[in-house]
Order: sequence, then structure tokens, then C-alpha cells
Amino acid sequence: MNVLELKNLTKKFADFIAVDNISLNIAEGEIFGFLGSNGAGKSTTINMIAGLLRISDGEINILGKNIAKYSRFAKMNIGIVPQDIAIYEELTALENVRFFAGLYGLRGDTLKVKADEALQFVGLSEKQDEYPKNFSGGMKRRLNIACAIAHRPKLIIMDEPTVGIDPQSRNYILESIRKLNHMGCTIIYTSHYMEEVEEICSRIAIIDHGKIIAEGTKEQLIAIITNTKDIWIEVKSTENLKLDQFKLITGVRSVQLDENVLKVNSEFDVNNLNKIIQHFINNDIEISSLEEKEPNLEAVFLTLTGRNLRDL
Repeated sequence: MNVLELKNLTKKFADFIAVDNISLNIAEGEIFGFLGSNGAGKSTTINMIAGLLRISDGEINILGKNIAKYSRFAKMNIGIVPQDIAIYEELTALENVRFFAGLYGLRGDTLKVKADEALQFVGLSEKQDEYPKNFSGGMKRRLNIACAIAHRPKLIIMDEPTVGIDPQSRNYILESIRKLNHMGCTIIYTSHYMEEVEEICSRIAIIDHGKIIAEGTKEQLIAIITNTKDIWIEVKSTENLKLDQFKLITGVRSVQLDENVLKVNSEFDVNNLNKIIQHFINNDIEISSLEEKEPNLEAVFLTLTGRNLRDL
């Protein structure tokens, strides 16, 4: 079942087309990465999904229902963790969660229970009576997540949830995202940290100039720009190296010796590393270091858009 369907979605600001006729399906249970530089149309698309921005043309369906006709249904099934922290400094952590959960219609005992559960989930139960002004950046981010999940939405939009926080808090948030996903939440995840997207997202879309220019798993996106990988092997001595023998190994495209580093270019989907290493063992050649240089999402993004994701 698709949790989210975008059909020919378009957003115009006067003569400027910010989102240009995009279509996209996100299935239940996915952690979907949505990548785009500032101005690419990513935030505009997210704001339309969240109901914060009017659609110029096209259609958005949440769990099969059009958000234009079923706006309350959509609201109850979407949680938003915005890039800019959205909490009230003059309210305690618990009061913040209860306030935002109340906006989604939770009342009475249900509101109390869900707010407590949300704070427990993000590890802030012991801080529930404290004010966010005394929190670290990571704790504020976690409180922001609690405010977005207390009503148990089916779809959670996380827009740059790890910006400006320490590595420990980042790891905590990433692990929380995995837990939410295991609990049945479908997640749209945006980040300028490409390694985060590679680590947790099952499928990814790249948007540029208002259009989705590529979509698929990490492996499918990498296959767009290359079907090979590089293996660099530094050796103590090149005396017994026989380059022609490497070319006989299945999948090897080319071999180059650069001083004491053997650079092997091989087909991406062929697992032949053990055979390559065996050649060194057979010829009694000591290896100093070995590195598989597989292309990554950063290379895909740079190739397709002409710039790095963090070029703001």
C-alpha cells in the first residue's frame, strides 16, 4: 500500500515554477530519502505534502485519500519534524508535547498517555518538567521529534533533523528513526549529510530545478553514473606483481600500477576481491593497505546536478 502518492504535483509562484509536474509513490514501511539543494523544490514539495502550502496543480494522496478533500484525515496521519526547531521555550518539555499533540486532536487521558510515551521514546522523561531554554541542541531536536510523533502518525516528515548537533545526539536520532520505522511509521527523510541518507534510507529521490531527476535504491542510483568500482591495494614491493594475471580475474576491467599502489577497476556487481587478494598470497606479496572505492550518493548527486549537496 502507498502511504503517499504525488500525481503531477506543481507549484507556481507567479511566473516561477518551483515544483514542476512531479509524480512519486512512497510505500508503507519505507524510509524515503528526499535530496535537493536549496532552491531545488524540496522544501516546497514537503510543505505541500504537509498542507502548509497550497497546490497549484496536481494531486496529493495520503493513504489513498486526497488531502484537498480529506484535510483532517491527512493532518492526523502526518507528523512533521521541521528543519528549524519548533518548540516553545516558555513551556516545559511535557507541556510542549501536550500542546502539539492537542493540535492533532488528542484529549484527556489519551493525550497524557501519548505525551508521556513520546517523551519516553526520545529519552526525555526525566526532563519533562524542565524548560527547553536549558536544553542542548540535541535535546531540543529530540523534543521536536516527540512533538511530531505523539499522535502516532503513519507518515513522518523529517526535514534536516540532525542539523547542528553533536555526533552522540545524531546517532541517537538516527536510531530513533529506525525504531519508528520498525513500529510501522513511513518516513520521508531529508539531510545534507549524505552518509545519513545512505545509512538509513531504503529508497531515494533527487530533485533539481523542481523536477525529480532520479529515483531508486542507492545501488540503482549509483548504476546511473557507473557500473564499476575501484580497488586500491598498496604493497610493500612490486617486484613479483604480474599485472596481466589480474586481467584474467572475472569482472576486472583494467589494472594500473601507480608507484606502490595497484589500482584495479572492476565491475560493480562482481564480488572478486578474494581472488584478487589470492594473487598476492600466491606470489608472496605483502599488502600494506586495501581500499574499495565504490561510488557513493555524493558522486551521483554531483554528476546529476553539477554541484555538491552541501553547496548552499
